[in-house]
Amino acid sequence: MKNKPICYVPGREIPEVFSGVSSFLGLPVIKTKEDLEKSDIVIMGVPWEGVNTNGPFTSVEMATKTIRKASVRYGGYLPEYDIDIFDHFSGGDYGDVAIKNGDYDFSFKSIREGYKKILDANKFPVVFGGDHSISYPLISEFAKKYNGKIGVIHFDAHMDNMETYGEEKYARCSPFHRLYEDENVNPKNMVHFGIRGPRNNPDGIKTAKKFGAHVITGMEIKLNGVLESIKKAIEIASDGTDAIYVTVCSDILDVANNPGGPPDPCGLTSFELAMALHECGKAKCEAFDFVEIYPPQDPQNVSSHVASWMTIYLLSGVTKRKFNL
Repeated sequence: MKNKPICYVPGREIPEVFSGVSSFLGLPVIKTKEDLEKSDIVIMGVPWEGVNTNGPFTSVEMATKTIRKASVRYGGYLPEYDIDIFDHFSGGDYGDVAIKNGDYDFSFKSIREGYKKILDANKFPVVFGGDHSISYPLISEFAKKYNGKIGVIHFDAHMDNMETYGEEKYARCSPFHRLYEDENVNPKNMVHFGIRGPRNNPDGIKTAKKFGAHVITGMEIKLNGVLESIKKAIEIASDGTDAIYVTVCSDILDVANNPGGPPDPCGLTSFELAMALHECGKAKCEAFDFVEIYPPQDPQNVSSHVASWMTIYLLSGVTKRKFNL
């Protein structure tokens, strides 16, 4: 019997990851190694905000809770495809990894250790952040598992590939520079997807070209269509690789679709992002993260609902692929 979400069942209690915090989709909470073995899809939270690069802190670390809270309205069924993810996969919520505010060494080590347990158990990891700096330790561990034969599709308005932010090497604007340098990551299989707008530095494109990474701009996606564009990204990320990591910053979305993120216009609609992620799931995607939601500026929790939907659309694509549906 698969571990299925328990939403939409009147009178039944939703499992809690922590006191007052529901599990994602109402999935069983993973408390033991045996629980981990029972779960095909494993949810992990990383409640981390490192150095901020624009104004005051955003409280992005709260999103691991607000995404879970939003998700209990939903299950794994999508009528568009007539697929229920959890007719085929079991799932569980691993809770949040231990974080020390301001301590990169402790926190990134904790991220790597928690994530490695999921990878070593051969589970499909879904991670909610947290700021985008967490993608560096996550993707670095993922690359080790596949002996460097991975592609990366990075959904974002911004390159996040600065060499440093001041003296800080691991700021949220630098994870992909760290990955360019990672011995297990080949930048030629990395795609920055949806880059747009005046908050970008001209050195970002130059740095990507220097290391051989690819850029598909938001304008290109709009002019050529999201399906054609994501197929191009998948082709690049798939070339000679065994698996693809998909990472999503909320500001890939237009500000109208993302009240809990940076106010960046000219982005994807939620429909376009859902279609792109579904295509990634149908390809070689074997891991996923969604980061950079700022709950205090989103009192209706809209962006956390969007993150829940996007996760389900990606996982429905994975289900199609794995079970030839």
